[in-house]
Amino acid sequence: MAKIILITHQKGGVGKSTLTFNLAQNLSEHSKVAILDMDVQGSLAQISNMVESFEITTNQNILTENEELDFVFVDTPPYLSKQLKSLLQAADLILIPTKAGILDLLAIDSSISLIAEQGKETNSMIVLNMIKPNTTLTDDTLKSLRTYNIKIAKTKISDLVAFTRSTLLKGVLENNKAQKQMDNLTKEVLTSLL
Repeated sequence: MAKIILITHQKGGVGKSTLTFNLAQNLSEHSKVAILDMDVQGSLAQISNMVESFEITTNQNILTENEELDFVFVDTPPYLSKQLKSLLQAADLILIPTKAGILDLLAIDSSISLIAEQGKETNSMIVLNMIKPNTTLTDDTLKSLRTYNIKIAKTKISDLVAFTRSTLLKGVLENNKAQKQMDNLTKEVLTSLL
């Protein structure tokens, strides 16, 4: 059975789809990977014909019919849908990407409350995403996030153009800094699944 990795946050604009794509792309070199795009915007589904190294689908059967896969990433919509509780239960790992900002911190509370309600805190990890360099806001955000009973990834994903372009360029291999960040986060994801 494939490991199911859910990427969720109530707030839009935190980079869920881009992070999902890059983690899937990074793992696809040595693993059989698929993405389930459940976001109504369907950003990832729209580029599925451009992706060769893994599958992108909107068919939810992939969550139960995935014997040939190693990993299924689930990109969720930026709101608490009715399906989120069952997705949280099915997930082996829940990633909560967030930007460093006041509104992002306010919005993450609802997502974490729902994760706690489902008893999935130990299967969850917050990822600081789209981080601006050299700001005290990141430190302030980290301080606030530590009040939750959720692991915080050591790897911070920077706000690099390479990530923005990654879906067209099939990843971030051409940018050493972006690739190193993605490699480090991939290791943290794999370690969390052990």
